[in-house]
Amino acid sequence: MAAENQSCGRTEADTEPVRIDLARIPSPIILQGDIRRAYRDPAVLFHAGVFRLFFTCGEREDDGRIYFRLGASQSRDLVTWTKPRLLTPRDPTLNFSSPGNVVRHNGRWVLCLQTYPTPGNELFATEDARLWTMTSADLDTWSAPELLRVKGPDVPVSEMGRMIDPFLLQDKDDPRKWWCFYKQNGVSMSSSQDLKNWTYFGSARSGENVCVLREGDEYWLIHSPANGLGLKRSRDLVHWEDCGLLALPQAQWPWAGGRLTAGFVLDMRSHPDIGRFLLFFHGTPVAATAARETHGEASLALAWSDDLRRWDWPGRGIQS
Repeated sequence: MAAENQSCGRTEADTEPVRIDLARIPSPIILQGDIRRAYRDPAVLFHAGVFRLFFTCGEREDDGRIYFRLGASQSRDLVTWTKPRLLTPRDPTLNFSSPGNVVRHNGRWVLCLQTYPTPGNELFATEDARLWTMTSADLDTWSAPELLRVKGPDVPVSEMGRMIDPFLLQDKDDPRKWWCFYKQNGVSMSSSQDLKNWTYFGSARSGENVCVLREGDEYWLIHSPANGLGLKRSRDLVHWEDCGLLALPQAQWPWAGGRLTAGFVLDMRSHPDIGRFLLFFHGTPVAATAARETHGEASLALAWSDDLRRWDWPGRGIQS
């Protein structure tokens, strides 16, 4: 199955550096959801001066059925974003969605994502939800998805269990080793030398939609409990310190009053214009959360921090 590319056209006409001024961003919201379309589960890559945003796009029909697809948008200044384009087919038996991140491996870009099957318009995915990767040479044209057999080659696909929300990361001590984090029994972890052959490692208590950073000799894990975003730290992926919830003003944001979740942190501390962590996440209003749990009317949004504890966001101003 080849990935479908419904492109609205390239808008980055040149590659000259663009000044990024966080104070110019008018609102935390990047893509605004509505009754017809929801934007969820952001994953962001900054490459060659371009922020490439991947996300779940949920499309609601008149009969209430929701289809999930992988979407993409771009920005060079975090102010203006291209019209979303859809990269995967409309197929409720698959519902490719929830991109974890994009990494570089063997000369190609690798994006991890999930299937979220709802063939009967189920509220949540069936037990057939699995993890996948797509690859690209240019970040625009993507290969057909390939199954990630994170439980090992000898475990039948039918016995892998329901799993969602993958995230790929190189080991902090051995760059030849890769980790895949995913939602199953909390956060499960598998390791690989080639992103093809995997060995199951274990699991730890966590919410969903994990994003993991290497920071010194530690791993920092951002996860989503029932509501809000949590932070954990570990040196060995076995013993985790719970650092509580990220302090974000959910009560001040009607578009996120129902649920704030799916945080993705992009480390931009070395960028001369930014010098901070950027946090991408999605929020759902109270009415939409009540009507369809977390699937309806979600919007993608942005905040930033120096230390992952004190937060600023568009409209509040840059705090020292």
